[in-house]
Amino acid sequence: MQIRVRRTGGFAGIERRGEVETSGRADAEEWHTLAERALAAGRDTPPIGVPDGFSYEITVNGRTAYCADPRLTEEQRELISRVLKEGA
Repeated sequence: MQIRVRRTGGFAGIERRGEVETSGRADAEEWHTLAERALAAGRDTPPIGVPDGFSYEITVNGRTAYCADPRLTEEQRELISRVLKEGA
């Protein structure tokens, strides 16, 4: 499973991206569950965020969902954090 995260916005407006391929990983099932939950809670179109807040695009195997601060679910927040940390 390929998981990509794109973060835009924020005070400086700097875009950040990360990508993780879960195939062959010992923790792949954990990633899959987290990714599916994050996608399920996302939107089909980018939401209106708050000034200087971050907006996110989460893509899992070609399926994309959008979310924005401060209205992230715990699953979205965790997935975003892990992908941007490990997939940078």
